[in-house]
Amino acid sequence: MRKFARLALAGLLAVAAGGIARADDALKAKIGVLRLSSSAPVFIAQDKGYFREAGLDIELKFFDAAQPIAVATTSGDVDFGITAFTAGLYNLAGKGTLKIIGGMSREKAGYPLIGYFASNSAYAAGLKTPKDLAGKRIAVTQVGSSFHYSLGLLADKYGFKLADVKIMPLQSLSNAAAALKGETVDAALLPISTARALVDSGGAKFLGWVGDETPWQLGAVFAAPKTLTNKPLVTKLLASLARADREYHDVILASVKDGKADINDKTKPLLEIIAKYTNLPVEQVVGNCAYIDPEGKLDVKNVANQISWLQEQGFVDKGFDADAIIAKEYVKAD
Repeated sequence: MRKFARLALAGLLAVAAGGIARADDALKAKIGVLRLSSSAPVFIAQDKGYFREAGLDIELKFFDAAQPIAVATTSGDVDFGITAFTAGLYNLAGKGTLKIIGGMSREKAGYPLIGYFASNSAYAAGLKTPKDLAGKRIAVTQVGSSFHYSLGLLADKYGFKLADVKIMPLQSLSNAAAALKGETVDAALLPISTARALVDSGGAKFLGWVGDETPWQLGAVFAAPKTLTNKPLVTKLLASLARADREYHDVILASVKDGKADINDKTKPLLEIIAKYTNLPVEQVVGNCAYIDPEGKLDVKNVANQISWLQEQGFVDKGFDADAIIAKEYVKAD
């Protein structure tokens, strides 16, 4: 009996040692991300262990705006960035310090994500629809941000000059929301996850969705060239994300109707994961499920358009195009 106990103990110790060894062998990486549903596959891959099963030890580092993620990726504070495109990101990429390796969220009709919101006083004065934003004071996070580009697309659509709009770069989503509530701006572009409580409490008015007005490729996965030299790390990360992309698409997005995901036995576990990482109740998560291609594809044509537009506005340096900043060996083009 004692001999059997010793053998059993030895077996358990061997298994434990093997587990420790495997954990030590895992490729470590940090991902810079926002607490938004547009990064849902990241949260799913982390929470359901897809990264771990691929041999990765991933740490998520959260930010309050997109541009700082690009800077942190360039500096090496994080290994990968997953967030919206910005002028700053493109400028860094144009200098060779960043490469785009995959697609993430998209603005697409029927999938509420970023909206146009008006202050109560501006709404009362006639700001009722997105096309009424001409000439108004509009809060965005930063000059050249995804919100700024969305506004530029809107101006092109309705024929007003972006120069006639007073852009108010307030550096963070929370600052933009506070300015809208305090009525120091007429309007703001905000993710619905940030604006919902404000609208529900009567602090602002909803005008429309960016995805309904001007669909475009909002987010991407990117990394510094140094990180890309570690091909096993990059390949495993993208494979884990693709697994989560597919699940998110087939389970949650497939249930979306009238802009909201259904809560049922199949969707609820994933919705709860997103709620956990975005600090929102499930009942709010269902109304801001960003569209993400099931294969993680990138709309390369739109990326080229973004760069061209930002260069024309003087927000991005000239002398490079989409081909120069996309790591074609990793990107699945749409």
